[in-house]
Amino acid sequence: MNDERYVPQTLLGRARHAVVGMQREAELVSVALATGRHILLEGPPGTGKSTLLRTLAGAAEVPLVFVEGNAELTPSRLVGHHDPALVLAGGYTEASFVPGPLARAVEEGGLLYLEELNRVPEETLNVLITALAEGELHVPRYGRIVAAPGFRLIAAMNPFDAVGTSRIGQAIYDRMCRVSIGYQDETEERAIVDRVTGVAYNHDDVEIAVAVVRATRVHKDLRFGSSVRGAIDQVLMCKGLRTTRPKAHLDPSDMRTLYIDAALTALSGRVRVDEASDKLPEDILTELLDAILRARAASPQTSDSDSEDDSGKGESPGQPPPGGGQGRIKEGDDARKAVEESEQRSVGRSELQHRHKDRFDQASPELGQLDEESLDSLAEDDPDAAAELLADLANATDAELRAKARKSAARLFLRFAQRGTPPTNGVRRIVRARDPLDGELNLDETLFRTDGIRPSQAEHLVSTQWGARERAICLLVDRSGSMSGRQVATAAVGAASVIVAAGQRADVSVVAFARDSIVLSSQGRCRRPEEVISDVLSLRGKGVTDLGLAFRAARSQLGRAAAAHREVILLSDGLATEGGNPFDAMRGIDRLHVVGTSADADSVDAGKRLAKRGGGRFVLCTSIFDLGPALNAIVNAET
Repeated sequence: MNDERYVPQTLLGRARHAVVGMQREAELVSVALATGRHILLEGPPGTGKSTLLRTLAGAAEVPLVFVEGNAELTPSRLVGHHDPALVLAGGYTEASFVPGPLARAVEEGGLLYLEELNRVPEETLNVLITALAEGELHVPRYGRIVAAPGFRLIAAMNPFDAVGTSRIGQAIYDRMCRVSIGYQDETEERAIVDRVTGVAYNHDDVEIAVAVVRATRVHKDLRFGSSVRGAIDQVLMCKGLRTTRPKAHLDPSDMRTLYIDAALTALSGRVRVDEASDKLPEDILTELLDAILRARAASPQTSDSDSEDDSGKGESPGQPPPGGGQGRIKEGDDARKAVEESEQRSVGRSELQHRHKDRFDQASPELGQLDEESLDSLAEDDPDAAAELLADLANATDAELRAKARKSAARLFLRFAQRGTPPTNGVRRIVRARDPLDGELNLDETLFRTDGIRPSQAEHLVSTQWGARERAICLLVDRSGSMSGRQVATAAVGAASVIVAAGQRADVSVVAFARDSIVLSSQGRCRRPEEVISDVLSLRGKGVTDLGLAFRAARSQLGRAAAAHREVILLSDGLATEGGNPFDAMRGIDRLHVVGTSADADSVDAGKRLAKRGGGRFVLCTSIFDLGPALNAIVNAET
């Protein structure tokens, strides 16, 4: 599929003049186009992905077909469809087919630019596979469309961390080259603002605006910061306000007000405050701007990185809420640090021998050794004992043994997690619409129902629409001191079970809690089950149990989801020892299910009361072998 129109030197020459920075990315994309590759550009919004692609398409003089990816992009809208009126009048003919953007790009040998790829439903993405792999399309009742020379698909997407995004299947990734695009550096962002606004590169307005937006990207209370588009708007607001407030520059306080008004107008809607923070966007932006203005007043050479150091001052999003215990909600770097600190508490061979006696000697006869056959045999005879042994080996002081045990634990625990009814795949699916006038007309089904006769009434029509992912689930895993070694293994298997059972049908987060609540997998960013298993095994039983803080952490995670039903699954003995009455923290949770890990009467009673208050189910599950089916049933139950 090589094409002489895609000459890297020509494309790069145009890119140097039209795009600020991104020369490495432009080179990679140009070479990929020249060698017939399809490309995925991944990076945060406002980094110039669209600008780069439009520039390269113009330089190659090939048609550019643009498609905005969203949840309503159906296969027929992407590929094309038969016009209902023409079909009803004359049947399925070549003339009745209306090409979609994919069919046009394939026939014309152009660039199909598919934006927001990870917002496109899985069923729609599947139609791309043949076009990417074979260079052709097979359209029902129309025929085969062979790609003309020059056809390329270039997809762009933001990182998998925002509402409405989903993971891209390996079949798509395997057929595309991926280029990661990050934010430009400070100098380049100032140059972009200069080019768009016409305000000089070194003007105070430009320097301050760029410093503010860069600081928003690293602020502890902000989940998302602003792109350079925010800096452009802030500079234009400053430029306009100077005309309406001509005397503002004479008074420093008036000048500060001008900058604050411009920043709040341009940026307050672009940044996203972390749900764990009680600050408003206006408060955070004002703090940032004041810190930057102070730094500039103290030193004219102050860089935006200095202001970023000041931006983190103030209340941390992880500080305890009023009336709670002394725990914190830890996420991101704080969560990773907590896992790493916990990993430092290892167990020596003598202690492991004392805990597991002959089973340890059989599993690890020598330093650094792990007998997989012995473990598999133990797992067949006594799954709980095998899981408990692996959970302890995964924290052995012997580094080689620890690494092998974690790998084996991931394999065995996933096998336990997958027991039960296999979940169905797909984030969204096409279903029959309840109202025939909603959705898209299904011509085949409509004509089948009317025996090929043009329908005369609305009820004879059959239409389809997307069935959206309706559930968001937060799994709370108890890691407090009341949890034994076996229950730590149960927690790891439980986390894997929920992730596996949900698949792409539900948006899942995982939070481990004791006094602190540690977010192991954030809502909208579900990690691989093997990774979560490793982290749960690292977070050994410790401290008291603050169920109230755990529920607040769950509410914070579920608040990021767009799903209609938001549920919590609590994997715990249900006994709170700190933080007051946990019922007060359950407000805002649609449903709470409790999987009890202890058969103690007080524990069972506490779990049942929590589940009753939360409108969910209580399941007692002290055996790891029963955990996968139990959680699978909860996750896949009808809402």
